[in-house]
Amino acid sequence: MTELTFVILRLAFLLLLWIFIFGIVYALRSDLFGAPARRLRDRNTTPAEPNMAVVSPLVQAPQLGAQPQQLSAADAAVNDLPSAGGAAPARCLLITSGVASGTEIPLDEEVLTIGRSPDSTLVIVDEYTSTHHAQLTRKGETWQLTDLDSTNGTKLDGQRISGTVSLPIFTAVTIGTTTFELRP
Repeated sequence: MTELTFVILRLAFLLLLWIFIFGIVYALRSDLFGAPARRLRDRNTTPAEPNMAVVSPLVQAPQLGAQPQQLSAADAAVNDLPSAGGAAPARCLLITSGVASGTEIPLDEEVLTIGRSPDSTLVIVDEYTSTHHAQLTRKGETWQLTDLDSTNGTKLDGQRISGTVSLPIFTAVTIGTTTFELRP
Protein backbone atom coordinates (compact mmCIF):
# COMPACT_ATOMS: atom_id res chain seq x y z
CA MET A 1 0.00 0.00 0.00
CA THR A 2 1.15 3.48 -0.76
CA GLU A 3 1.63 6.28 1.68
CA LEU A 4 -1.38 8.10 0.20
CA THR A 5 -3.63 5.14 1.05
CA PHE A 6 -2.45 5.18 4.69
CA VAL A 7 -3.12 8.93 4.96
CA ILE A 8 -6.63 8.49 3.55
CA LEU A 9 -7.33 5.58 5.94
CA ARG A 10 -6.04 7.62 8.90
CA LEU A 11 -8.26 10.59 7.97
CA ALA A 12 -11.28 8.31 7.49
CA PHE A 13 -10.65 6.68 10.88
CA LEU A 14 -10.26 10.13 12.49
CA LEU A 15 -13.52 11.31 10.92
CA LEU A 16 -15.30 8.18 12.14
CA LEU A 17 -13.90 8.73 15.64
CA TRP A 18 -15.20 12.33 15.74
CA ILE A 19 -18.65 11.24 14.52
CA PHE A 20 -18.72 8.69 17.35
CA ILE A 21 -17.71 11.35 19.92
CA PHE A 22 -20.39 13.80 18.71
CA GLY A 23 -22.97 10.99 18.89
CA ILE A 24 -22.06 10.34 22.53
CA VAL A 25 -22.21 14.06 23.40
CA TYR A 26 -25.63 14.38 21.73
CA ALA A 27 -26.98 11.35 23.62
CA LEU A 28 -25.68 12.69 26.94
CA ARG A 29 -27.19 16.12 26.28
CA SER A 30 -30.57 14.55 25.53
CA ASP A 31 -30.42 12.43 28.68
CA LEU A 32 -29.36 15.29 30.94
CA PHE A 33 -31.60 18.06 29.64
CA GLY A 34 -34.47 16.14 28.01
CA ALA A 35 -36.63 17.32 25.16
CA PRO A 36 -37.36 21.04 24.98
CA ALA A 37 -40.73 21.90 26.54
CA ARG A 38 -43.45 23.74 24.67
CA ARG A 39 -44.14 27.34 25.67
CA LEU A 40 -47.48 28.93 26.61
CA ARG A 41 -49.26 30.00 23.44
CA ASP A 42 -50.60 33.47 22.90
CA ARG A 43 -54.24 33.73 24.07
CA ASN A 44 -55.32 34.76 20.55
CA THR A 45 -54.10 31.50 18.99
CA THR A 46 -55.85 28.17 19.17
CA PRO A 47 -54.02 25.54 21.22
CA ALA A 48 -53.10 22.25 19.60
CA GLU A 49 -54.48 20.33 22.58
CA PRO A 50 -57.29 22.05 24.53
CA ASN A 51 -56.57 20.24 27.83
CA MET A 52 -52.87 21.14 27.93
CA ALA A 53 -51.55 24.23 29.66
CA VAL A 54 -47.96 25.38 29.64
CA VAL A 55 -46.59 27.61 32.37
CA SER A 56 -43.29 29.42 31.94
CA PRO A 57 -42.55 31.50 35.05
CA LEU A 58 -39.85 34.09 35.46
CA VAL A 59 -36.77 32.77 37.22
CA GLN A 60 -37.08 33.60 40.90
CA ALA A 61 -34.62 32.68 43.60
CA PRO A 62 -35.97 30.27 46.19
CA GLN A 63 -36.57 31.75 49.61
CA LEU A 64 -33.88 30.92 52.11
CA GLY A 65 -34.80 29.70 55.56
CA ALA A 66 -35.77 26.57 57.39
CA GLN A 67 -36.55 23.43 55.43
CA PRO A 68 -40.29 22.93 54.92
CA GLN A 69 -41.93 20.22 56.98
CA GLN A 70 -42.72 16.90 55.38
CA LEU A 71 -46.46 16.23 55.30
CA SER A 72 -47.08 12.50 55.25
CA ALA A 73 -50.28 10.80 54.17
CA ALA A 74 -51.23 10.32 57.84
CA ASP A 75 -50.72 14.02 58.62
CA ALA A 76 -52.76 14.97 55.58
CA ALA A 77 -55.93 13.63 57.20
CA VAL A 78 -56.35 17.13 58.64
CA ASN A 79 -56.73 18.38 55.07
CA ASP A 80 -59.68 16.02 54.51
CA LEU A 81 -61.99 18.36 56.42
CA PRO A 82 -64.75 19.98 54.33
CA SER A 83 -63.45 22.94 52.38
CA ALA A 84 -64.80 26.47 52.32
CA GLY A 85 -66.66 25.72 49.10
CA GLY A 86 -68.85 23.00 50.64
CA ALA A 87 -69.23 19.53 49.12
CA ALA A 88 -69.17 20.61 45.46
CA PRO A 89 -66.73 18.49 43.42
CA ALA A 90 -63.79 20.15 41.70
CA ARG A 91 -64.38 20.91 38.02
CA CYS A 92 -61.28 22.95 37.12
CA LEU A 93 -57.74 23.75 38.18
CA LEU A 94 -57.02 27.50 38.54
CA ILE A 95 -53.44 28.81 38.47
CA THR A 96 -53.36 31.51 41.16
CA SER A 97 -49.73 32.66 40.92
CA GLY A 98 -46.96 32.42 38.38
CA VAL A 99 -46.68 33.59 34.80
CA ALA A 100 -49.94 31.92 33.73
CA SER A 101 -51.89 33.29 36.71
CA GLY A 102 -55.63 33.18 36.01
CA THR A 103 -55.43 30.21 33.61
CA GLU A 104 -58.13 27.58 34.16
CA ILE A 105 -57.71 23.94 33.13
CA PRO A 106 -60.86 21.77 33.03
CA LEU A 107 -60.58 18.54 35.01
CA ASP A 108 -61.99 16.28 32.30
CA GLU A 109 -59.51 13.42 32.67
CA GLU A 110 -59.09 10.88 35.48
CA VAL A 111 -55.34 11.58 35.76
CA LEU A 112 -53.65 14.97 35.35
CA THR A 113 -49.84 15.01 35.19
CA ILE A 114 -47.74 18.03 36.13
CA GLY A 115 -44.10 18.70 35.22
CA ARG A 116 -41.63 20.06 32.68
CA SER A 117 -42.12 17.16 30.28
CA PRO A 118 -43.99 18.05 27.06
CA ASP A 119 -46.24 15.02 27.58
CA SER A 120 -47.55 16.40 30.91
CA THR A 121 -51.11 17.72 31.05
CA LEU A 122 -49.90 20.86 32.86
CA VAL A 123 -46.42 21.80 31.60
CA ILE A 124 -44.57 24.12 33.98
CA VAL A 125 -41.36 25.43 32.41
CA ASP A 126 -39.47 26.28 35.57
CA GLU A 127 -36.02 25.32 36.84
CA TYR A 128 -37.54 24.29 40.21
CA THR A 129 -39.98 21.82 38.59
CA SER A 130 -39.02 18.21 37.84
CA THR A 131 -39.69 16.57 34.48
CA HIS A 132 -42.42 14.41 36.05
CA HIS A 133 -43.18 16.37 39.22
CA ALA A 134 -46.67 15.49 40.50
CA GLN A 135 -49.91 13.81 39.55
CA LEU A 136 -53.58 14.51 40.31
CA THR A 137 -55.87 11.47 40.30
CA ARG A 138 -59.67 11.49 40.55
CA LYS A 139 -61.11 9.12 43.19
CA GLY A 140 -64.87 9.41 42.85
CA GLU A 141 -65.68 13.07 43.54
CA THR A 142 -62.36 13.82 45.29
CA TRP A 143 -58.83 14.34 43.96
CA GLN A 144 -55.59 12.81 45.22
CA LEU A 145 -52.25 14.65 44.86
CA THR A 146 -49.11 12.52 44.49
CA ASP A 147 -45.56 13.87 44.53
CA LEU A 148 -43.57 11.79 42.03
CA ASP A 149 -40.27 11.93 43.97
CA SER A 150 -39.58 15.44 42.69
CA THR A 151 -36.31 17.14 43.57
CA ASN A 152 -37.76 20.32 45.09
CA GLY A 153 -41.00 18.82 46.38
CA THR A 154 -44.68 19.63 46.15
CA LYS A 155 -46.23 21.87 48.81
CA LEU A 156 -49.83 21.62 49.99
CA ASP A 157 -50.81 24.76 51.93
CA GLY A 158 -47.10 25.55 52.40
CA GLN A 159 -46.14 22.11 53.76
CA ARG A 160 -44.11 19.67 51.69
CA ILE A 161 -45.94 16.42 51.01
CA SER A 162 -44.63 12.89 50.63
CA GLY A 163 -46.65 10.18 48.95
CA THR A 164 -50.33 10.62 48.12
CA VAL A 165 -52.64 13.03 49.96
CA SER A 166 -56.25 14.09 49.48
CA LEU A 167 -56.60 17.49 47.80
CA PRO A 168 -59.60 19.56 48.95
CA ILE A 169 -60.86 22.39 46.77
CA PHE A 170 -59.56 25.92 47.44
CA THR A 171 -56.32 24.49 48.91
CA ALA A 172 -53.11 26.02 47.54
CA VAL A 173 -50.63 23.65 45.85
CA THR A 174 -47.18 25.04 45.04
CA ILE A 175 -44.90 23.44 42.45
CA GLY A 176 -41.77 25.43 41.71
CA THR A 177 -42.85 29.06 41.38
CA THR A 178 -46.41 28.21 40.32
CA THR A 179 -49.37 27.93 42.71
CA PHE A 180 -52.75 26.48 41.79
CA GLU A 181 -55.92 25.19 43.44
CA LEU A 182 -58.97 23.16 42.53
CA ARG A 183 -62.24 25.02 42.01
CA PRO A 184 -65.86 23.78 41.68
